[in-house]
Amino acid sequence: MEKSIAIVVLAAGKGTRLKSSLPKPMIDCQGKKLVDYTLLSAFNFLEQENIGKYTISLVTGHKREDVESYIKAEYSDKKIGFTFQSEQLGTGHAVQCYFDQNPSAKDYDYTLILCADTPLLESHVYQVLLQARDDSDSDAVVASMSVESPTGYGRIVPAKQGFQIIEEKDADQDVAKISEVNSGVYLFKTSYILDHLYGINTNNNAGELYLTDLFCSERNVQACCFPYADQFLGVNDFVQLEKAEHILNSRKVAQLQKDGVRFRDSRSVAIDFDVEIGEGSVIEANVSLRGNTKIGENTLIEVGSIIKNSTIENQVVVKAYSYVDQAIIHTNAGIGPFTHLRPNADIGEAAKIGNFVEIKKSVLEKGVKVSHLSYVGDAEIGENTNIGCGFITCNYDGAAKHKTKIGKNSFIGSDSQMIAPIELGEGCYVASGSTINKSMPAGAFAVARGRQVTKENLAKKFVKKK
Repeated sequence: MEKSIAIVVLAAGKGTRLKSSLPKPMIDCQGKKLVDYTLLSAFNFLEQENIGKYTISLVTGHKREDVESYIKAEYSDKKIGFTFQSEQLGTGHAVQCYFDQNPSAKDYDYTLILCADTPLLESHVYQVLLQARDDSDSDAVVASMSVESPTGYGRIVPAKQGFQIIEEKDADQDVAKISEVNSGVYLFKTSYILDHLYGINTNNNAGELYLTDLFCSERNVQACCFPYADQFLGVNDFVQLEKAEHILNSRKVAQLQKDGVRFRDSRSVAIDFDVEIGEGSVIEANVSLRGNTKIGENTLIEVGSIIKNSTIENQVVVKAYSYVDQAIIHTNAGIGPFTHLRPNADIGEAAKIGNFVEIKKSVLEKGVKVSHLSYVGDAEIGENTNIGCGFITCNYDGAAKHKTKIGKNSFIGSDSQMIAPIELGEGCYVASGSTINKSMPAGAFAVARGRQVTKENLAKKFVKKK
């Protein structure tokens, strides 16, 4: 018989201990938001279990507009609804708000409760809970874990029949010693939760409505204890956020290694969740790959390079300490060391960009060479053109940016400037030290510098001695 599941994600918290202006679900974590990880694991679970009828609702509160606008933009093709919890009066209150505002919620067989601050949780946990519930025919299942230091967690307290969950604020000395704790992940039969949810009260030291009060002795409930506590890590401060990011980074590196990527020092690299790297590529120490970066096959990223939201094709060499942001580097090209590619830099096949070169919003076609100490901005440079040392496109007049176009097979001598807007045809030659402010037809030669005047025996007039 096909199951139907409602998934409720608790995402209303402020994240006070994080001391951030962002709402807690929107905190960045390894290239995504905290809430993304919960949603991705939920969708994986639904797909793996082949659950056709489902609904997902986020319970939002603090800065709800920020959270909801992000979700609507990022998951426009998914069925995700929202519940508003105007006051944060506990987890039980959050789930009451969900049922109050979603009349159709009662029509689902099961209700899975998740948190928006557990980035390490994967879909297999939900599968285990569902299987445990089916095997025992229980009304509710909580994921629990055993930890050496249970401070901050609700304890799983055994009873003559079943168990109950006692929050730490309400625990006496004996209960506080219990090492099996509540993870905050729950699977309920929807009929059970509706029978008991509105009967809970605030008779506790926090004065809140606890969802955990639905787990008490004499009821048909179950605790499913998982062996690895780290996967349930909730992010409440920046210490826990760093730990979560380290684990996510290790998972990412391990998967890429299985896919044929070599790391010279995997402990020193930072690889975001959505980064893709092709087989045979090598990543050296202290490299940072961020955002939606895609790296092809047999590419080398040397030590200290930072690449953000960029595409690097096959057999590219990015030499040490290069910075690449929203750029494209095509097959067999090479950049660096110390190259800065700014947004919309498009480096053509077999092009060579050298040390201390900055390129912004420019297309450099196949075989172009800009070897050192140059700035190329708002430009189009044709195939096989060679740009000498110290070249500058003077693209900004103080109010607007202007374009420089240089045709293919041209030679631009060292220490030359192009005052845009300007266009050079194919096969042009610009002599070293020239400042070009007029367009040139194909095949033209230009020299634009002051005439050299030599005065014999006059150097002594200008040479200063100590």
